[in-house]
Amino acid sequence: MAKETVIVFDFGSQYAHLIARRIRELKVYSEIVPFDVSLERVKSLKPVGVVFSGGPDSVYVANAPIPRKEVVDWILGENIPTLGICYGHQLLALILGGRVKRGVKGEYGYTVLEVLRSNELFQKTPKRQVVWMSHRDAVVEPPPASIVLAKTANTPVAAFKLREKPIYCVQFHPEVRHTEYGLKILENFLYSVCKCKGLWSLTNIAQEIVKDLRRTVKDGNVLIAVSGGIDSTTTACLMKEAIGPERVHLVVIDTGLLREGEAEKARELYEKLGFKYVHLVDARKTFLERLKGVTDPEEKRRIISEKYFWVLDEKARELSMKYGPFKYMAQGTIYPDRVESGATGRSTAKIKSHHNVVLAHLSSLKKVEPLKDLYKDEVRRLASSIGIPREVVVKHPFPGPGLAIRVIGEVTEEKLRILRKVDEIVKEEFKKAGLYEQVWQAFPVLLPFKTVGVMGDERTYRYAIAIRVVVSEDAMTAEFAKLPWSLLERISTRIVNEVEEVNRVLYDITNKPPATIEFE
Repeated sequence: MAKETVIVFDFGSQYAHLIARRIRELKVYSEIVPFDVSLERVKSLKPVGVVFSGGPDSVYVANAPIPRKEVVDWILGENIPTLGICYGHQLLALILGGRVKRGVKGEYGYTVLEVLRSNELFQKTPKRQVVWMSHRDAVVEPPPASIVLAKTANTPVAAFKLREKPIYCVQFHPEVRHTEYGLKILENFLYSVCKCKGLWSLTNIAQEIVKDLRRTVKDGNVLIAVSGGIDSTTTACLMKEAIGPERVHLVVIDTGLLREGEAEKARELYEKLGFKYVHLVDARKTFLERLKGVTDPEEKRRIISEKYFWVLDEKARELSMKYGPFKYMAQGTIYPDRVESGATGRSTAKIKSHHNVVLAHLSSLKKVEPLKDLYKDEVRRLASSIGIPREVVVKHPFPGPGLAIRVIGEVTEEKLRILRKVDEIVKEEFKKAGLYEQVWQAFPVLLPFKTVGVMGDERTYRYAIAIRVVVSEDAMTAEFAKLPWSLLERISTRIVNEVEEVNRVLYDITNKPPATIEFE
């Protein structure tokens, strides 16, 4: 895909992905790479700019994450515009000959920054502005041949630049919303320092993906496992646009772990969208038997993944007898799937296994992932631009392992039946309240214990349900939704009145981090 690229070196910061997102918002493509990325990989990306992210380590301790020397030498030698943020600010200062040490006081949260001299990075921003700090270490002596650009009450070198090279460093976080002019500072770096043209647009993305698919998928049939969700649907529509409907075969697998009537609804959707081949596979018994007695979340994911790709391969073999050979399997993998599965680099922690990332090698078919570089909101905008129905575009994300990870503990048919009933109530109430499209996800979780209650003057001992509702831009971070008490009360009342097996409803008020969005 032809694009100007700014690469973000990830030093373990929870904000690394946010830097990449902000750059994309400013119409420049950005990709995260591990801090120890090879020079060959860096050169292959042909960066017009580089960002060194923040991170939790101190630059002066043993085993601190440091890029390869040949990579730093190449960036400096080629005069690639570079922005260091927080840890990246300190690291570049140290590499370039400055001094970093633990400060007398830390700086956390809102801080007033004083810009000391006019420069490209702070142009069209005020001399005094609010920024977001999160550090204890500090640059106490800037590198030789550098200029101090800004300070705060506790940090005399809050920003600096090299005199002869386009290297800028800031101690604060311009990528977070709390930094008053953060987006403008990033815009200045991209357009004034890197000289970007702003080529990253969803219209161009759709065209480039279709061209790339035509080059990649030259012959043979393509199998796409679809669910009715935004990612797989967008993947399928792009593939149909690229190679036509004759070679595209959609497979809807009813794992027994889907929401009420979801498999049949998905088949109807794809038939309306003009797909010629839509195959529904009933594998409910297979999945539920394999999950019997399993309680560990990662074990659930592994079992579902293995069985999922086994079913796909079996279907491909069956269909090849009638339609000719299948060579490709297209997937709706998106960028956060790769990040949370630790697939973007060694410095990225594996949070959970996404089945289409970690275990896709189980399939004998060649993997094609047209959305792998996009965030969820980018996929949604792309889907709208190519005419995918709005009800699909705004549909809440649903995990690949389905309700198996919303039933805490062992998965049984009874628990799934209970959870489906509750799920319908939650969805109905959010739509009635006009809030369905205002939140990222709203869903119930069946907890692995029963609680005492009283109903009709009788003691009950029934399941407890947790309701999880979050707001987010891309699911990499999320805040719990501050819902009206009246809505929560209606949901709770309906659940305990209409679902006989439940007598208690709880509301999860935990952000991500420290929690994940899903419970398992």
